[in-house]
This record gives sequence, C-alpha cells and structure tokens, in this order.
Amino acid sequence: MNKTAVITGATSGFGLAAAKLFAQSGWNLILTGRRSDRLKQIKETLSPQTKVLTLTLDVCDTEQIKTAFNSLPPDFQSIHLLINNAGLALGTEPAQQSDLAQWHTMIDTNIKGLTSVTHALLPQLINTGKSASIINIGSIAGQWPYPGGNVYCGTKAFVEQFSLALRCDLAGTGVRVTCLAPGLSESEFTLVRTGGDTEAYNALYKGTDAIQPEDIAATLLWIAQLPAHLNINQLEIMPVSQSWSPFAVHRH
Repeated sequence: MNKTAVITGATSGFGLAAAKLFAQSGWNLILTGRRSDRLKQIKETLSPQTKVLTLTLDVCDTEQIKTAFNSLPPDFQSIHLLINNAGLALGTEPAQQSDLAQWHTMIDTNIKGLTSVTHALLPQLINTGKSASIINIGSIAGQWPYPGGNVYCGTKAFVEQFSLALRCDLAGTGVRVTCLAPGLSESEFTLVRTGGDTEAYNALYKGTDAIQPEDIAATLLWIAQLPAHLNINQLEIMPVSQSWSPFAVHRH
C-alpha cells in the first residue's frame, strides 16, 4: 500500500515541487491550497502517477480545516506524512513602518494555520505510528534575524520551538518531527512578500545560485524516507553564496 502525504500550500514553490516529486516516488497525495484552479491543474497532471485528493482551503480558517480533514475518503484516511508548507512573508519595512494587518496575516498563516492543521491530523498520524512524520517548513529567519524581518522572523522562531516541543509530546508514539529551515530560496514567496515587485525579485536573486524548490522537495523526500528509528530534529540549508553579516553597531 502506498503511503499518503498531506502537503499544505501545494499550488506553488516548495509545496508544488514536493507534490511532483512525491507523486513520482509513489506516494498518494492530499494537497491543499487556496487556488482551486491551480489545484485542479495539479491533480490532472499528477493523477496518472498516483492517487491525488485536493482540498481548497485557507489554513487560517480553523473550521474549514476541521471539516476537510474529518471527512476524508477511506482511501486517504491513513496519513503517513504531514508537510506544513503553507506560509508567507509580507513586507520588508522596519517594524516602525510596518502594516499591522500584514503582521496579523503572517501570524494567522505561519502560526495559527500550521498549528490548526497539525492539531487536526495528529490523531491520524499517531494511529499510523511508526514511520509517520511531520515536517514543518521553518526558515533560517527563525534563528538569524535581519532588518525588516520582524514578525516573519518571530513566526519562524515559533515553528522551530513548536517542532521541538512536539517531539517531546510525541515521544513513544513513533511519530517523527522535523523543522526544515531553508535560507535564500527562489520562488513565488518573494513576489508575494514584495507585492509582485519583479524588479526587487530579480535584484534579490541576481548572481546568487539560490535554493530552488526542487532542492527542498528532494530534501523533504529524503527526510520522509529515512529509517523509522531516525529523526532529523532540525535541518538548516543555505545556498553556498549565503552566509552571515557582521553585527550591526550604531555609532553616535
């Protein structure tokens, strides 16, 4: 019997790349996203390879999540893997110039959404037991702050600590938990963050050899297919071109 993976935010970036690779590797898929047209296209593309169930939902809507995951068809009720990929960053301004609504959207998506999906699927994952996994997409921003990161950095720090705390609570169940924290990655994520500013997008990635969604998809598959007695607690990935800046020192 093929294993089943739930991938949130599957309509672009890491989620879409993961859906394609996991389908090629024989996993059944439950894919969620807000854009039903894209989900329909993805299902049509991947269905010849594996079983695919798509759920149009917003992870910020807790009731939507409960309804969707409490009424899964029989073929999709045994969950082996949850990839909490849905998330976003909005704005690059310093905190004192930021839009409060954007802060709240990041908190609702990156924290509330991730925890709501996890809470809804924990019973199925625990029932699966040995070899079941949760992989939360964090960010190097959870460890390494930068100007303009403010609330986004805070939400990803939450993802890291929530992942570690889940490991404590799930000890003995067989369910594994990983926080995968990518660095500079080239995807639609940056267009969303900058409000569709293609010039800013191109300037950010110019000459960087940034991480590609396919790189993260391959890493996700590797983590998921490790022997059941192994757990990757945290995995931080940067492109070779990215490292750390010196501490900032303001002088009078």
